[in-house]
Amino acid sequence: MPPAQARELHRLRFVTDPLYGEHLRGVAHPERPQRVEAVAAALLSRGLLERTIAARDATDEEIARVHTGAYVELVARETRRLKSPAYLSTGDAVVDASSDRVARRAAGGAVAAVEACVAGKEAVFALVRPPGHHAEPDRGMGFCLFNNVAIAARAYQAAGGGRVLVADFDYHHGNGTEAVAGNGLSYCSTHAYPAYPGTGARSYRRGDDLVANVPLPPGGTSTEAFVAAWETLLPIVAAAIRPSLLLVSAGFDYVAGDEVGDLGVGVHAAAPIAAAIRRVADEYCGGSVAYVLEGGYGIGALTESIAMIARAHDGRPQSSAAAQPDALPRSVRESIRTFSEIAKEAAK
Repeated sequence: MPPAQARELHRLRFVTDPLYGEHLRGVAHPERPQRVEAVAAALLSRGLLERTIAARDATDEEIARVHTGAYVELVARETRRLKSPAYLSTGDAVVDASSDRVARRAAGGAVAAVEACVAGKEAVFALVRPPGHHAEPDRGMGFCLFNNVAIAARAYQAAGGGRVLVADFDYHHGNGTEAVAGNGLSYCSTHAYPAYPGTGARSYRRGDDLVANVPLPPGGTSTEAFVAAWETLLPIVAAAIRPSLLLVSAGFDYVAGDEVGDLGVGVHAAAPIAAAIRRVADEYCGGSVAYVLEGGYGIGALTESIAMIARAHDGRPQSSAAAQPDALPRSVRESIRTFSEIAKEAAK
């Protein structure tokens, strides 16, 4: 195949920005600049980062659809005066003088990814930091300042878009995203429970929207079971709410050996999960799906996972882990069964 044709096969586009590397530069912290800089360099060397989209800052109006004005001002005030890194007063998020500026660009990068994926009916990956799914309307926590996926979802709706589904496969539960679910935004998550932040124990309806939580044993689960959970969960949720946009909180700290998470799942799980995401996006969203980086702290695993997602969206057959629903732990099967009943009621 000629090189030009080979390049065209890679359909995943990326949102990147040099500013993302400035947050916590020089600080000994797992959420470090290499998560975007080294990963982007590796993806570029493989020919996977050739189609890029410029990020921008999220506007005050966009952020205000998710976060309170008092909290937004607190982030600006507390970071502006910093001479050295410190904890944000609302929780366990380390910040420095650049953090407010970078977090606004991260949220804006997620918005740009959504705008591009909707316009092109394609898949886009926002390679942003700091992450966002722990950020609640009035507080930052867990490495997160602004909730990037929630801000992007609300921006899409404000522009005339319809229902949004956020799928979150991070090791940790996205308490911040669940907090703002409703009003056309549904949320589904697998996560270690009762690991940090200790939320996400149950599924329920919120108005016409759904919150689907599938807690996983914090001691870990097999790769086959993890893949099976997503191949089972995502179609059920999508059939119930029929989203016009799929957003993915793409956290890879579930991978075996991750220094912050580690569910014992093989890095190759990203391929079949991305294939399941693509099928749902094609069926309900005209192909529109935006991935937004959350956790994942091993640079090699992060690179491999994102590369597999890129290949899953390039149209060529991919090898995958063989999903085995029977391998799901009993507690997970029960969670999915309970949620299925809730979804059936919501679909009536």
